[in-house]
Amino acid sequence: MTELILIADGLRFPEGPVAMDDGSVILVEIAAGRVTRVWPDGSKETVAEPGGGPNGLAIGPDGKLYCCNNGGFGWIESPEGLLVPHGTAEDYAGGRIERIDIASGAVETLYRDGDFGCALRGPNDLVFDAHGGFWFTDHGKSRPRERDVVGVFYARADGSLLEEAIFPLENPNGIGLSPDGQTLYVAETFTCRLWAYPLAEPGRIAGQGGPFGGGIPLYRPAGFKYFDSLGVDAEGNICVATIGESGITVVSPGGEEVDFVATDDMFTTNICWGGADMRTAYVTLSGTGRLARMEWPRPGLRLAHNG
Repeated sequence: MTELILIADGLRFPEGPVAMDDGSVILVEIAAGRVTRVWPDGSKETVAEPGGGPNGLAIGPDGKLYCCNNGGFGWIESPEGLLVPHGTAEDYAGGRIERIDIASGAVETLYRDGDFGCALRGPNDLVFDAHGGFWFTDHGKSRPRERDVVGVFYARADGSLLEEAIFPLENPNGIGLSPDGQTLYVAETFTCRLWAYPLAEPGRIAGQGGPFGGGIPLYRPAGFKYFDSLGVDAEGNICVATIGESGITVVSPGGEEVDFVATDDMFTTNICWGGADMRTAYVTLSGTGRLARMEWPRPGLRLAHNG
């Protein structure tokens, strides 16, 4: 196992890490309904408290945080202290996309369920393109004996456009763009399948009317694994946080497994990169409530509006 160096613990199911230029990491604590800034010395500072289930985070073209809010999970805590999402929160009132001012903590709802005729059940993760728009997954919500059929959306940061771009998918979770911005990657959780979607233009899938909605089934591992969020490195490899046999699965753009970096938390959920050389990987170990870092063999891809 690659050495993981603990930065902070005591977090309530951390996810959505964003590496900042000052060395801090902003992340969500889904179970606490909170956005938190973690400093290199492990100290924590509340950025905002949007409630519900803040999940994916990204910096937009205006320097604000954009947040996928899934509306909230139910939770189970094992006797060993492992925190596990389970079903839907009792006070669930729909999914939403929020814009958060980092300095003031002000939370604005940018899109909600029903806007532009779109059904937002459980927005999960997002990535901005170079044109100022963003793609996001909707993981849906689970109820006894049923689960939402959901997809992937494209939206503008100014609140003027929300469109469903890919439907249907099985609980899409992680999402990212290739270094040239021409391919969208989407990871499904329960099928543990990674998809690649060639893009025709901002917000448009090439060959959308074809088989699999224009998608290419890129990779699916063996074993007891589920895919969560993902990041892309500077060489174009897709690094998918993997639950169960936990770690980071590294997949080449051609669909071959490059590496598997094991971790010690069954609910390893996300990865991002920071530092001057983009070689410091930050990993959320959600079940045990930790943020850790490790030196990565390749630099991460610098995101469109983050630094």
